[in-house]
Amino acid sequence: MDARIVEFAEVLRQNGVRVSTSEVQDALRATAEVGLQDRSLFRAVLRTTLVKRELDVETFRRAFDFYFSGAARTFEAIDKSLAKQLEEEGYLEGDLLKMVIYQMNLLAPEMSPLAQAILAGDRARLAQIFRQASLQLDLGQLESPLQTGFFTRRLLAGAGMERARSDLKSMEDELHARGLSAEGIEIVSRHVAAAMRKIEDAARQEVKRQSEARIRRRTDSVTDKPLHLLTQAEVDEMEAAVRTMAEKLKSRLIRKQRSHRRGALNVRRTLRRNMPWDGIPMVPQFRSRRPERPELVVLCDVSDSVRNASRMMLLFMHTLQSLFVRVRSFVFVSDVGEVTHFFKDLDVSEAIDAATAGRTVSMSANSNYGRALADFTRDHLGSITRRTTVMIIGDGRNNYNASNAWALKDLRRKAKRLLWICPEDRGNWGIGDSEMLTYEKHCHQAVVVTSVSDLARIADQLVPA
Repeated sequence: MDARIVEFAEVLRQNGVRVSTSEVQDALRATAEVGLQDRSLFRAVLRTTLVKRELDVETFRRAFDFYFSGAARTFEAIDKSLAKQLEEEGYLEGDLLKMVIYQMNLLAPEMSPLAQAILAGDRARLAQIFRQASLQLDLGQLESPLQTGFFTRRLLAGAGMERARSDLKSMEDELHARGLSAEGIEIVSRHVAAAMRKIEDAARQEVKRQSEARIRRRTDSVTDKPLHLLTQAEVDEMEAAVRTMAEKLKSRLIRKQRSHRRGALNVRRTLRRNMPWDGIPMVPQFRSRRPERPELVVLCDVSDSVRNASRMMLLFMHTLQSLFVRVRSFVFVSDVGEVTHFFKDLDVSEAIDAATAGRTVSMSANSNYGRALADFTRDHLGSITRRTTVMIIGDGRNNYNASNAWALKDLRRKAKRLLWICPEDRGNWGIGDSEMLTYEKHCHQAVVVTSVSDLARIADQLVPA
């Protein structure tokens, strides 16, 4: 439990509560005196030793309820032993069922602790195994729901999932060698596979529970709230804020362009214009500057994990589209689809709904940035010119597929600017299946936009000067 309390103190720090090392030591000594039998007393001891300010009490309460809510609840789906399931469902009966149960009991002592707990349906043992495995992970880096898959795999590895798979497969082979029919082996195999899926789901829920305990203190302002935490009402509020900000920026940029219309000094026109009065006073004449309106190509990930960020950026760019001579919009998950026609034929809000609703690409596929970038470069590189700004919006999580960074090299070589907007904190880049550190090297600029406030801060960098 000492390790759990130390880790809980780190959770409080991540949520903005100031906890010193000496206070953690006080908490360890105090809990050793009162024990763990009385939950309310244990909670009161931690609050007394770790919390100094009244404004931190609510943060402590939320963190305690999440963190010490009981990992055993995560394994509620594991409610029966494998032998009990086989007996109740009646697929195996008589001497055949007795032989299977006997062989499982005979082989169980040689199996890994996780495999034994799975066979026995022992939720308390499973919770203990996964709690110990979680202590071996650096869950301090768990700051975003986007990392759930990565930490789930690490948690399963720490709990001994691979050995458990091997042990249970060996049990099936042994049953086959003992004369169990192919039909019987299939029944046992099906039940084992179902149990393993329940364990994987439970591990994912445990990581999610740990993630919720580490949610940092948020402000009440929708402009500061991370995009992946927005409710539907807050999404509507966010879109209104983005539209207002974009219109203000658009007006400011137009005024800036008008004030810089004069080009270089035209010496010939200046001399001719000033000849009637011998150049006194001299009135300079300038060349006319042709305003350059660049082209914009937006390539936007619309998978579930970044959908709110995608909506915000598409709305922002299309509110500013009059600053560009041409805007083309593409969306992708694994395949790439062009959605420019939506913005020509529909209201902007309706167009964004259509673009992010899977009308042009499959929403059931897993994100594959490498494939999307390669396909886009192959099909559309010819339309990229020195006036084109290419903007890619996404978290760069590639599900361990090939990164195909060469596609970005080709885009950067032909485009005027290649920008990447990432809705994930920079500290998470390169962790798990993130390819952002690789992709960043091949872009002119890569910026983090996790909230409307972030967008307001870097908006000037995203539009033509």
